[in-house]
Amino acid sequence: MVSSKSKPIIMLVIDTLMDQPLQEAIKGNRAPALKFLIGKGRYFPNVVSPFPTMSVNVDTTILTGTYCNEHCLPGLVWFDSKENRLVNYGSHIRELWKLGISQSLEDILFNMNGSHISKDVKTIHEEIEEKGKKSASINALIYRGYSPHFYKLPKLITWFTKIKKDRPTSAPAAFTYGSLKNISGSFRFQRLWQRFGFNSSFSIQELTHLIKTDQLPAFTIVYFPELDQRVHKHGRMDIQGIEKVDLHLQKLLNVYDTWEEAIHQNIWLTMGDNGQAWIDSNRKKALIDLRKLFGEYDIMKLKKGNQPQNQIVLAVNERMSYIYTLDKQKLSIEELVQTVQNEERIDVIAWRNGSYIVVQAGKAEGELRFRKGGPLIDSYNQSWNLEGDLNLLDLTIRDNKLHYGDYPDALERLYSSLYSHQGDFIVVSAKPGYEFIGEGSPTHVGGASHGGLHKQDSLIPLVVTGTNSQPSYLRMKEIKKWVLSLLDED
Repeated sequence: MVSSKSKPIIMLVIDTLMDQPLQEAIKGNRAPALKFLIGKGRYFPNVVSPFPTMSVNVDTTILTGTYCNEHCLPGLVWFDSKENRLVNYGSHIRELWKLGISQSLEDILFNMNGSHISKDVKTIHEEIEEKGKKSASINALIYRGYSPHFYKLPKLITWFTKIKKDRPTSAPAAFTYGSLKNISGSFRFQRLWQRFGFNSSFSIQELTHLIKTDQLPAFTIVYFPELDQRVHKHGRMDIQGIEKVDLHLQKLLNVYDTWEEAIHQNIWLTMGDNGQAWIDSNRKKALIDLRKLFGEYDIMKLKKGNQPQNQIVLAVNERMSYIYTLDKQKLSIEELVQTVQNEERIDVIAWRNGSYIVVQAGKAEGELRFRKGGPLIDSYNQSWNLEGDLNLLDLTIRDNKLHYGDYPDALERLYSSLYSHQGDFIVVSAKPGYEFIGEGSPTHVGGASHGGLHKQDSLIPLVVTGTNSQPSYLRMKEIKKWVLSLLDED
């Protein structure tokens, strides 16, 4: 038996794993592997995800232990005022095509990890290597490390884009990124219809290779993408998706002589990355079309980019959006706010005003102003100064302590998004049941979607098996520091 002090840590990130459907799957005996890991460990149903609740932001928070005001990756879609262009890491092929497939692929394959994540923060892979240990990243979207790797790019990409095949990306020593880079050398599960290796079968194959060849490093993060796609289509309570994920986990545990042996030899951290909120089945009700809302203004077209006559840029992150004014002397932040205030399906409107952040809601009276530092201490030992209507963010004060309701860690998460990048913009988040659309946005009518500040988007489960330790607070932001402390026990 391996001693607890030398156990490798395996983090299984299951995109859109949520507590309620997981509990239903276990009750119906449809998730024996997850039931085993929970039964042999500890279960935390409500860990807070960062905002916006989009995978690239969430995964960057997991790896850096910071919110986006520090790691500087604002979301899946955002406007880069320095380069005067919209950045999109893969919302939908329609949008990528309009923005220019060459630039979009360069952002996804190189810029996202290489230059867009702040150099002022270190990833868990970088810190582990500095300690003289090794780590692995399997199909994770965010992976920055110190080892140079080269993608195996399809000829179509090198022929029809400006991307060069000899351009390196920096990742941990063991690195898998779909069919573009793998550890095992296998060609299975990498076809076009298998999303070029970005699937759970491929993730399991690569992790199994590390285990069977005795190459499992001190820390391994493994990403399982497929549940997210099913929940988008079938809704929050899709049990079949969890059942399919569990089959993959059963295969993984079966690599060992017994499942008990698997948890004796390793520490297993099994978690979601973000939740999803239900979306109305009535298309007209479900979709908040920002192009119509801002119809009297000149909105930047994706294909043309920023033109002199443009007034507004829309960066749609499903149930959350950044809305930018390109010249606040001609179109003020206040005008943007007045426009979205007319939409009752928007439950949070936020913007910076001096040292304060101001919050309103669509078709609702009242205003909340807050800033860091002040007499009120929240559940995460953060101090705040608040003025105005606490109900806008479902806040309550008891014994001079600030408590969160429908919007977990709302103040810090809103603050982080509004200080995540340069520009003149507001942040909007939709009520459950609704999502935003712009030009070419994906839609999830009758299914589910994420990105928003609401607890349906924001709370995920964490299963800890193989150690009695837990994070200092139940937020994704604390995961990195906690994992490093487990490794320091060596």
